[in-house]
Amino acid sequence: MNYPTQQQPAPSADRIGQGTAVEQSRAVAEVQAAIYVARQFPREIGRARNSMQSACQSMALAGKAFYRFPRAGGAVEGSTIHLAKTLAQSWGNIQYGVTELRRDDEYRQSEMQAWAWDVENNTRHVLTFIVPHAKFASGKVKQLEDLRDIYENNANNGARRLREAIFATIPDWFIEEAEDLCRQTLNKGDGKPLPERIEGAVQVFAGLGVSADRLEQKLGRKRDQWTGPDIAQLLITHKSIQRREVAVEDEFPQARITAAEIKSKGSRPAASADDQWAGVPVAQPPAA
Repeated sequence: MNYPTQQQPAPSADRIGQGTAVEQSRAVAEVQAAIYVARQFPREIGRARNSMQSACQSMALAGKAFYRFPRAGGAVEGSTIHLAKTLAQSWGNIQYGVTELRRDDEYRQSEMQAWAWDVENNTRHVLTFIVPHAKFASGKVKQLEDLRDIYENNANNGARRLREAIFATIPDWFIEEAEDLCRQTLNKGDGKPLPERIEGAVQVFAGLGVSADRLEQKLGRKRDQWTGPDIAQLLITHKSIQRREVAVEDEFPQARITAAEIKSKGSRPAASADDQWAGVPVAQPPAA
């Protein structure tokens, strides 16, 4: 006699595997331990402030503490993720992170989340956002195809939101004092004489194809009149160019000599090579 074979029930979509259950238990235990340790060892404001001041007086941090990028015909400046992470470490008892929750190749976008958690005060700031797999360049939107480009685009956008999340959990006075100290450090430099720092800035920008004349045009005065804050501004601009937050052409637009200027200088002797703009195209006068 043949008996019907009993079929095994299909696995439920809600069934939790052993590995997932272990990870969930570990996460809960980790959160409980973090809260316990934070309350057993609360932050000391004096120690946190001393740690912040020591870090901000270093050129290693001050040199990458600020960013700069163009917007609406002007420029936007602010504190970088590097400064935010340093302040989180100095303030203490703060956890933070950024995660790609989901990548949708069909819609060319990633869903991401950045968060910062003050474990001691049990306050948490979370930002969930969508990052299109595209970037705006040369006045148009360019779709990203290369996986490395997509990763870098996600990382850049994640770092910006993470910076906001961290700063939302740290007192404003602590951030403002750190920014002031970093600017003072930039103004003072790394102990080198000002003429040596000026020459170093000129050489660094020469490697980017930016002449000393264009630097003088940007700062509005000759190089022998530059000050410590001027060098600090150039350093911030150079770091932003390195991080591809701003283009050389945006910060140092090519100057053009008009036809009227050429005619007005026609009777004057030719300028020496040192007085000319290096690599600057000259507009030709219209044909008679």
